[in-house]
Amino acid sequence: MNTSKTLAAAGPGQDFSESRRWVQLIVGVVCMVATANIQYAWTLFVPEIQKTFGWERAAIQVAFTLFVLVQTWLAPIEGYFIDKFGPRIMVAFGAICIALAWVLNSQATTLTGFYVGAAVGGVGVGCIYATCINNALKWFPDRRGLAVGLTAGGYGAGSAATILPIASMIETSGFQETFFFFGLLQGGLAFIAAWFLRSPKKGEVKASEKLNQTRRDYTLKEALNTKLFWLMLLMFTCVVTGGMMAVAQLGVIAQDLGVKEFKVDLHFFVMAALPLALMLDRIMNGISRPLFGWISDHIGREKTMVIAFSLEGIGIIALGYFGHNPWAFLILSGVVFLAWGEVYSLFSALAGDAFGTKHIGKIYGVLYTAKGIGALFVPVGNLLMEATGTWSTVLYTVAAMDLFAAFLAITLLPRTLKAHVAQSSIAGSAPDKGTASAHA
Repeated sequence: MNTSKTLAAAGPGQDFSESRRWVQLIVGVVCMVATANIQYAWTLFVPEIQKTFGWERAAIQVAFTLFVLVQTWLAPIEGYFIDKFGPRIMVAFGAICIALAWVLNSQATTLTGFYVGAAVGGVGVGCIYATCINNALKWFPDRRGLAVGLTAGGYGAGSAATILPIASMIETSGFQETFFFFGLLQGGLAFIAAWFLRSPKKGEVKASEKLNQTRRDYTLKEALNTKLFWLMLLMFTCVVTGGMMAVAQLGVIAQDLGVKEFKVDLHFFVMAALPLALMLDRIMNGISRPLFGWISDHIGREKTMVIAFSLEGIGIIALGYFGHNPWAFLILSGVVFLAWGEVYSLFSALAGDAFGTKHIGKIYGVLYTAKGIGALFVPVGNLLMEATGTWSTVLYTVAAMDLFAAFLAITLLPRTLKAHVAQSSIAGSAPDKGTASAHA
């Protein structure tokens, strides 16, 4: 990497520095890695909590549901504070929350105590996740896909290095001490890293010449008045709902297909098909976000969405048809996970392209509620399975949602985005309330 200061031709970007923005990206990834265990390591603690207090597992897992809902549905509010106070204050506050969440868990003796800890953790992770994505969008207008992909990938794969130490400490010292120690460790790391973050000043970044990007900064109200925003929300909801429905029910689907207990022998290790598939989930999820983000920087968000969503839909259809074969189940579940994780890089990058970055915290915060909407629809998969007697119906429904999103990405999205950007480039123009439909 050339660390010398690179001068843009004129105007915005004249103080552009490649090294400076990569430092910001690395710090953001460190913050995301520090928060990942709040979500991904929770499953290690549940059996120990159940053993200690004798509560039903379903009652304990309400804490996880609360965490997801708080993290998702508070995103628009957190976006407001990100735009108002900047990245340092928000990530520092989030770091205090994630430390406090696990300290509360270490002292909890009632279900209510764990529920409060989960809610506090949801606030903390929401603040850090949204802020780091926001900062990556601002520093990398020319490589938004790669930047937000790496940042989101840090959260998706961040627990990999600490899962074994956490599991080992739970076994030797108990889950209370583990909560306390790692809570302070993770929160402290994120808190220190927070003070290295800052938003770019005018002239420190340069826009992309390859992608359709707006030349103005939309407010949240203006963005909500565009056809493009609601089209993106619809597509985001379709893909994230389908992916969450498939991922959440993978264990039951594997059992229904008769492959759950199949032993995969790769000579150097033997593992049951389901845990191996879940391991692939982590790997593929981590790879997909920067991979598809990088691709979208080169060929465009719309074309990348067509490829990814089509791959996801076809992979799920194939999983329903060929999934009775254990090897096909493993390969196809890997394809599904690879093609699903990219939504968190593609839609955030597209939001920055379409609406600018001055108010992107609030705008993407509202767009991110698609994940919360999708979570509410996940139980519908169980109802559909009970009504039809097979998971194939669920898989085909999910695939139809993905392919519908791919259809929108190849037909309506390019024209709507082009019309939106053209309208935004007109000096002093109002947002495109009806322009997109007129051009579509």
